[in-house]
Amino acid sequence: MISSTSTPLSPAETMVDGYFPFAEPLPEFPLKETASVTISPARKYILFTTFCLAQFLDNFNNSALFSAIPSLIIDLGITEGQSTWIMSAFQLTFAAFLLVSGRISDVYNPKFAFIAGIGGLGVISLGAGFARDKILLIVLRAFSGIAASLTIPSALSLIVTLFPEPEAQARALSAFGGSGSVGNVMGLFVGAIFIQYASWHWTFWFLALLTVPIASVGLLLIPREKAPCEGPKLEGFAKFKSLDLIGVSTLTTALVLLIFSLTSGSSSGWTSPLVLAPLIISVIMIVAFFIWEKHIPKETAAIPPHTWFYPNFAVLFSVALMPYLWWTTMFTMYITLWQEVYHWSALKTAAHMLPLGVLAFVVSMTGGFSRLISPKWIILTGQVLAIVASFLLSFANGPDKYWRFVLPGFLLGTAGNQLMYTHTNIAIFKATPPAVAGTIGAIFNGALQLGSAIGLAACSSIETSVEATHGGFDKYYGRAAVFYFFMGVIGVQALGVLVFYRVQPSGDALEVQTPLAGPTENRGLAVLMQRGCGMGGTEGSNQ
Repeated sequence: MISSTSTPLSPAETMVDGYFPFAEPLPEFPLKETASVTISPARKYILFTTFCLAQFLDNFNNSALFSAIPSLIIDLGITEGQSTWIMSAFQLTFAAFLLVSGRISDVYNPKFAFIAGIGGLGVISLGAGFARDKILLIVLRAFSGIAASLTIPSALSLIVTLFPEPEAQARALSAFGGSGSVGNVMGLFVGAIFIQYASWHWTFWFLALLTVPIASVGLLLIPREKAPCEGPKLEGFAKFKSLDLIGVSTLTTALVLLIFSLTSGSSSGWTSPLVLAPLIISVIMIVAFFIWEKHIPKETAAIPPHTWFYPNFAVLFSVALMPYLWWTTMFTMYITLWQEVYHWSALKTAAHMLPLGVLAFVVSMTGGFSRLISPKWIILTGQVLAIVASFLLSFANGPDKYWRFVLPGFLLGTAGNQLMYTHTNIAIFKATPPAVAGTIGAIFNGALQLGSAIGLAACSSIETSVEATHGGFDKYYGRAAVFYFFMGVIGVQALGVLVFYRVQPSGDALEVQTPLAGPTENRGLAVLMQRGCGMGGTEGSNQ
């Protein structure tokens, strides 16, 4: 449900990777000429279509599963708490490995990174369709997140090489982001059709079938050579060392343990060793990750420590933790409620979700407001709307409450979170220099995804705990408690923005002077590809 605009590029596009992300128009900054590889026009546009299909698949991969979750719970014996892993496993690995996938595309070759990502996604999806065990499915979802993380930076790198002229490049990047929008909407409805008329297995098999022509075209038509790249050339083991796999693996493991402890707390007890042990280990590993990042060269660090000291960066990072979490919770909570408790069909459920995407398209066009009003006040407005929406949704305790509470809550919440998403994106790029735009884009996208993954686990734990003492799964008390949780968290975030966000004097803010066009999964990452050499390669441009 992200919308396409011909505005500058920002870092993230999916609601929990793949979940109905929303477009984020940014200020129109001039594009720079990039080095290019000369190919025929026909070949160029066939390749461009191929890259757009890859973006389509990455978003389809997740949105199609929303309708499948109730069937997966029944067929694989997944508990309500465990069901969060179906989404969280993908989100965690996608977000974490996005921090290094751009560098992989740069130091090895975007062609092979793209083909490996698409091919890997196809093979893993094929296997997931045959899965009959919940653990196997969750593991395969995690691996599919790694594969998907390879496709976006490599596709962006190849697109800016194919379209070196600024205007053509802006249009191409915008269309690339729009293909993600199509993937999100199509995924929800195609997934619902498969669930209603076939089975959840086809949501994976359909994806696997689509990867075959995409990978084949990429293998045959993508030029092997890379456009010349400024910056140091890396050879042999130096390439591998520049990926910071130790840091990313440490962070990923820590977050997996953290989510495991959160999802286990409601069933095993918060004082159980099964909960406390992974929780303590995860905290230690997160601390170890930041210590590691501080002591390695900043050119190779996944999250360079100095990024936290850019103006307003920390408070904007905290705001970025909410939008995808709110949207993902809407989909997972209401699709399960409507299908399992109210016995609505998958297609009827998908239709009732459509207003989220429609309003998101409209609100995504508000990026220009930041030229008239400080992003601080727009973000605060969005937070107030999200609090009101969560309050309304806490009363939606019956199928007859859709028009009175759910629809208004969806509209206000989508408007509020879209404002937060769009203008946090704008503000974070204004506060950081162009040289680190790729790194900032990856971190921002990681915040969106990780906030959703960890927050969804927390929401699931809250819901399950309340339901255990208040009527069970069929009652609304647990879901209402989640919305109270949202009101509290967003309220704290709003207080943080009000107190700690410093409005920059006119003209003082740093502005990214490179294209941020089109809503893609990591629109900010394209900034680093202005030289046509993929991600990284220069000091400060880690990702």
